[in-house]
Amino acid sequence: MISKSAILISERVNYTKPASIIPRNDEDRLNKLYNYEILDTPAEEAFDKIALLACQIFDAPNGFVTFVDKDRVFLKSNLSAIPKNSIPREHSLCSLAILEGEITFFQDTHKVPDLMDSPFVSAKDGIRFYAGAPLKTAEGHLLGTVCVIDSKPRKVSEKQMQMLETLASLVMDELENRVAAKKAIRAQSDLLNFTIHDLKNPTSTILLASQLLSKEASGHPHLVEMANTVEESAERILSQINNLMYISRIENSEFTLKKEKTDLRELLETIQYNFHLQAQQKKQKIHLEIHSDSDISIDRNRILEVLENLVSNAIKYSYPGTDIRISLASAGSKSMIIGVSDQGQGLNEEDQKKLFTRFARLSSVPTGKERSNGMGLSIVKTLVELHKGSVWAESEGKDRGSTFFVELPIT
Repeated sequence: MISKSAILISERVNYTKPASIIPRNDEDRLNKLYNYEILDTPAEEAFDKIALLACQIFDAPNGFVTFVDKDRVFLKSNLSAIPKNSIPREHSLCSLAILEGEITFFQDTHKVPDLMDSPFVSAKDGIRFYAGAPLKTAEGHLLGTVCVIDSKPRKVSEKQMQMLETLASLVMDELENRVAAKKAIRAQSDLLNFTIHDLKNPTSTILLASQLLSKEASGHPHLVEMANTVEESAERILSQINNLMYISRIENSEFTLKKEKTDLRELLETIQYNFHLQAQQKKQKIHLEIHSDSDISIDRNRILEVLENLVSNAIKYSYPGTDIRISLASAGSKSMIIGVSDQGQGLNEEDQKKLFTRFARLSSVPTGKERSNGMGLSIVKTLVELHKGSVWAESEGKDRGSTFFVELPIT
């Protein structure tokens, strides 16, 4: 049932805005909010559906799922014409909604003088109607709202209010399920880390021993060959262990990007230079096609690692005497797209399904007896997504080449 206090707030036009919009327990509330790791995450279908349902229940044009941060309100779901994903806390009616334990709503904000200091209310076609159900944790912390707004006054029913509260509880269920899932993943990751460390030391010992054996057996070709085989195997295993540790660090949030202003043209020229000799050994040529110049804020070393992986694969899986093209183009004013194209073995439908997954084994095989551990593209995807970017591949089929694209946001 909806509390009488919520109904009274809607009915009284002499509502007085509190002297402070910061609740007493705000520090504890913010700590709880941060534990959910939801701030500054991209829009998601699960939350957008809840905001859409709120709009449909109230027949309102604008719906949101919001989280109230220290100085701003983050719009996790934004079904409106507001171009930003956050607004100042002091100007948001959601800041008032988290002061109440129940639904906060105003049938006509223009009848409430204390609300007119918000530019979102006082502006032409601003907020006239607002209804927000708080997102309440088990401890009673109010993190944000599921809310709807309209530019004209509205009346609401008790049933609509109850349904809005139900939607708010669904948001909290989603958050709690995510926390539980992350704990389970981290527990598995911890177990993986212990296993990796247990494997790394003996593998390193085997590698060192094989190298020493090779030197000591210099007069015995058969023993040298065996030692070299052991050394190659140990190096391959150690490389896979290091890759697993790398991904584990990222997934456990132990990895922080160090972004800096970077000239993508210069970065691609570095890639071309670094791989010139490797491509030359297979009589391949690397071409640059720069269609746009742009400085971009990225972790230079990590994106260099991404591109090195893609170009290395292009060389590895392309036939001798073919061309590899690296392109740079803008996608409007918001992002840049880097493409790495080859004339190699291409991708079939089954390959496309397995791309970017760990230990994926594709139909293509290295054309120069190179080795592959199946981890590279998984790391590429992880690093690109840490930059809020995306990566994908296109191919017309087997033996028709392929192109891998990396899209990175400019800001």
